[in-house]
Amino acid sequence: MDNSAIKRLFDIPRFQLQYYPNEDALAAKEKDVWSKYTTAEFVENVNKVSRALLAFGIQKDDKVAIIANNRPEWNYVDLGVAQIGAINVPIYPTISEDDYKFIFNDAEIKLAFVSDEDLFKKLTNIKPQVSTLQEIYTFDSVIGAKHFTDFIGLASQKEQSVVDEIMQTIDARDLATIIYTSGTTGTPKGVMLSHDNVASNVRACMKILPINSNHRAFSFLPLNHVFERMVTYAYMALGVSIYYAESMETIGENLKEVKPNLFTTVPRLLEKVYDKIYNKGLEQTGIKKKLFFWALDLGLEYDTEGKGLWYKIKLAIANKLIFSKWREALGGNIIAIISGGAALQERLARVFTAGQIPVLQGYGLTETSPVIGVNLLSKGGNKFGTIGPVISGVDVKIAEDGEILCKGPNVMMGYYKRQDLTDEVIDKDGWFHTGDIGEFVDGKFLKITDRKKELIKTSGGKYCAPQPIENKYKESPLIEQIMVVGEGQKFIAGIIMPATEALQEWCEKNGITWTDKHTIIKNDKVLAEFDKIRDEFNITFSQVEQLKKIVLVADEWTVESGDLTPTMKIKRKVITEKYKDVINDLYN
Repeated sequence: MDNSAIKRLFDIPRFQLQYYPNEDALAAKEKDVWSKYTTAEFVENVNKVSRALLAFGIQKDDKVAIIANNRPEWNYVDLGVAQIGAINVPIYPTISEDDYKFIFNDAEIKLAFVSDEDLFKKLTNIKPQVSTLQEIYTFDSVIGAKHFTDFIGLASQKEQSVVDEIMQTIDARDLATIIYTSGTTGTPKGVMLSHDNVASNVRACMKILPINSNHRAFSFLPLNHVFERMVTYAYMALGVSIYYAESMETIGENLKEVKPNLFTTVPRLLEKVYDKIYNKGLEQTGIKKKLFFWALDLGLEYDTEGKGLWYKIKLAIANKLIFSKWREALGGNIIAIISGGAALQERLARVFTAGQIPVLQGYGLTETSPVIGVNLLSKGGNKFGTIGPVISGVDVKIAEDGEILCKGPNVMMGYYKRQDLTDEVIDKDGWFHTGDIGEFVDGKFLKITDRKKELIKTSGGKYCAPQPIENKYKESPLIEQIMVVGEGQKFIAGIIMPATEALQEWCEKNGITWTDKHTIIKNDKVLAEFDKIRDEFNITFSQVEQLKKIVLVADEWTVESGDLTPTMKIKRKVITEKYKDVINDLYN
């Protein structure tokens, strides 16, 4: 199918209506029932939003915010805003009021849509400090708030012909959205993406996604993140049915109901799934336990380039007896899972793929709309430990210092109101400097080795990349998060946040009475177990990369606490400051 007609984001639902009219283009669970919306209803609801926006007084280039969970209304507002040349500013539902206040004032938001009462209260609190904000509408029914249906009621005051005329004037190079990146340091930066920035990524990904109009996708990663948003556009353009999770807590249940063919995820969620499966395996006894770990070991040996006949026979048995249960837990119809947002542990990609649940790692940034490269399901298109081949239309080169540089139609217009920051990352030749260090493997597969600014230099002048070490340590079910420290010191060390649930189970099995986390992390047996984990992992690293000391901390690092970004990356400066006394003690 020729997808060249997809030039602007609002072209996408019309493309679906023309080529793949769908009975369940969008679906969401409302009051315990899956409500389904046809492509025609989808397009009509988008048009209603556009007409209502015009009646409200929103004009071209005005900014409209969406702060909500994934739901059909998100798409209606997103594309309704785009159709009249206004700018969608999607924002994470989990950030602080101070961050909302900064973003709303920086972007000069005029109108906001939120999902629930909690978010409505947050915006009501900051409204007096945001002079441009005129109104807040809610998708859920909230006492004292104007509902989305009230807003849609404004649509009758405008003719569709007015919307159609405005759509004709919108160019593919026009600004479509501003996405504020939380980053691991500093205040949020507004990434300006044009229609073509995102649409070019959609067209490229349509060619390589292993699904079509006969398939269903399941969506739970936040739509305000460019990864899920762009993939959603690609689903739409391919005629794929999109089913939204009720909440993060109901993902397991919803997967069994929807039986999707594909979904996207971040590695941390896959890690948690794996840890739960692993812990269940530990609870087995006798032959069942032996079979489980036999299958697991087979999976960890899996190689996309193939193995001998005897291995294939054993793997077939493992798939029938053990991995089939994993597939059932994901609905039984998974063709592939696409992982992005952070580095995926190679062992996870191996074991899930061995179990006929291929996990394809991709890579990109908000500034690149987002995909730069992704592993493919096709033969020869997937290599564990890499982020796959670079997608069509995008150029990548490795700078002399190892930094990955990217050029193409997907590279952002710049940072909103920050030409100084834009000039720092896009050079005079148009190359975007990703800040990631990498290399090409086998001349084809791009591999990320670390973040340029996160390299640690010890007092001995040796450089150490923390990410590979941190990823290795998170293979332990007892470790939820870890941050490697040691800048300017004789050796590197680790601050470890134990996984509470797994640690409780370990304590029970080892005769340790659980009191509270602050007390438990000082227990001699617990400390000895973590020292044992460190000694086992140290063997796999060079001398300079070995953690000489570790310290356990009881605090939970979360997005809400400000220790993690919304994509679950560690905020190194925040944690370094938070534990400066702990770090000093490590080196005294």
